[in-house]
Amino acid sequence: MTTIPNSRWIRIDTDAGSFDAYLSLPPGGKKPGNPGIVLIQEIFGVNEHIRSVADQYAADGYVVLSPDVFWRTGPRVELGYSGKDWERAMELRKAVNLEDTVGDVAATVQALRAEIGEGGKVAAVGYCFGGLVSYLAAARGLVDAAVPYYGGGIQNQLHEAAALNVPVQFHYGALDAHIKPDDVEQVRQAVAGKRGTEVLVYDQADHGFNCWARESYNQRAAALAHGRALTFLVNALA
Repeated sequence: MTTIPNSRWIRIDTDAGSFDAYLSLPPGGKKPGNPGIVLIQEIFGVNEHIRSVADQYAADGYVVLSPDVFWRTGPRVELGYSGKDWERAMELRKAVNLEDTVGDVAATVQALRAEIGEGGKVAAVGYCFGGLVSYLAAARGLVDAAVPYYGGGIQNQLHEAAALNVPVQFHYGALDAHIKPDDVEQVRQAVAGKRGTEVLVYDQADHGFNCWARESYNQRAAALAHGRALTFLVNALA
């Protein structure tokens, strides 16, 4: 696994055990007031793409920590997007306990707050499975904001939306066969009127549109979404 300067793997200890997380710092290093991002993986592990996204947000000035949430059954797994890798990813997704994952994210947030210093604000940014977890982290008050990308299953956890009290920016692809327009509309209605919350849909984008390693990658949607996410985070973590 390659890393860039100012990035490394660290260990996070919890009552349930210890797991690794990929830490990426801004190019100039940490400075007082740097906000933080907990970056939550897809079902393919903290792979090259997720690390590159962490490094991208670090280049934008955030201290980023991406936990290995499959550590119980597939520690440091790194998978591709087809064939046997896809099958393995689905096995890991079925084996993971959602509440355990939320607990791991809570521990990661704690570790990140220690890294950035007292008073530093933290957002959760997640993709697919990680999008669902980032939404739950926001709904349960673990973070100061969240940016879920094509979060699979959020529409099945909308009872949590009533407790949502931090800004959330949802990103969806209109062509996503895994998350139907009706699902997106349910999310939109559940969060309507919540402070600083918005639901964004990209007309020509499919599931996984942010990932340059997937056939569904859509450069225009990925760039537009990243710009919107940066603007959102600047305001949400002010």
